[in-house]
Amino acid sequence: MTPRGQAFEAIFGRPAKLVAEAPGRVNLIGEHTDYSGGYVLPTAIPQKTRVEIAPRDDGLVQVATTNVDGGARLSFRAGEESRRGLWLDYVQGITAVLRGRGVAVPGFDASIASAVPLGSGLSSSASLLVALARALRAMLDLSIDDVEIARIAHAAEHDFVGAPVGTMDQMAASLADENTALFIDTRTLAFERIPLPAEAELLVVNSGVAHQHASGDYKTRRAECERAAAALGVPQLRDVDAAAELRIASLPAPLDRRARHVVTENARVLAAVAALRAGDLRRLGELFDASHRSMRDDFEVSVPEVDALVESARAQPDVFGARLTGGGFGGSIVALVRRGCAAKVGRAVVEAYARVPNALGRRATVLVGGRAS
Repeated sequence: MTPRGQAFEAIFGRPAKLVAEAPGRVNLIGEHTDYSGGYVLPTAIPQKTRVEIAPRDDGLVQVATTNVDGGARLSFRAGEESRRGLWLDYVQGITAVLRGRGVAVPGFDASIASAVPLGSGLSSSASLLVALARALRAMLDLSIDDVEIARIAHAAEHDFVGAPVGTMDQMAASLADENTALFIDTRTLAFERIPLPAEAELLVVNSGVAHQHASGDYKTRRAECERAAAALGVPQLRDVDAAAELRIASLPAPLDRRARHVVTENARVLAAVAALRAGDLRRLGELFDASHRSMRDDFEVSVPEVDALVESARAQPDVFGARLTGGGFGGSIVALVRRGCAAKVGRAVVEAYARVPNALGRRATVLVGGRAS
């Protein structure tokens, strides 16, 4: 990222007044469960989004980012937010949600720089939203706690931007850290931080296949889960017990497979929490592997490139388990690796990926767990 303050002053000709940051996240397990009221288990990654901000007195909001459109400035007037289908909608979403909650949002200038790769499945959008909400909280001296920051960020992405995401990403960006897993009940937003095991480390590798949560496939999966819940006579799939195997099997395809993934994935999150508490890395790795199979076969959100990365990782003797992380249709994998071995495993996985014909020339990149490749 550009050194603090330089980007803002170069763009706006004056120094920033405040700086706020928020991390990206990697989800250890619990995929596509959050919008069904289920359980998730993310942790923060080192990469962050930084927002530098200074107030204006004319009601104009000007924003620039080094990550998109070559740093061009985009603008709107506070109180006149209108979805444009651009990255600026995330900024407008935050101001619109705050105004809807009775906050008088003035104009401001903001510079955004993110080290979270876009479309990587590591919540670059939630990282941006939470960082901006934190910046405005500080600028306006708002009495808003970190859970409320996550709620505001979720409303901005879900209601204003129109991406049918659950609450996990925003909760992780607002509350997670790199040393613990954040166990969240997304129905109640109750959370608990569980220490990550000292005997293992995480490896995150980006496939180079970008995804977009506002696109059709993600919306389709959410709609299928809602239809499955209605067919089973429950408000959300969270309310279906894993023992209801026959009821799930009676659903028409593909609703049976979608429901089976969500119900079994919720059970896997609870089992993963127990494995973390017990320090049982072998069991945790088995749950990673089972989760990936479920996402690939039942939820059908994986792609060949991601499957190739997972298989390459699982072939390494120091890997306990590996899976697609994030919403799918591209993005990254996360692997649970023996302590001290992530860099070596990452190099092997990247090299193997380069030899896979269906990788279509894309280059995998190690994002967490070793020197970037």
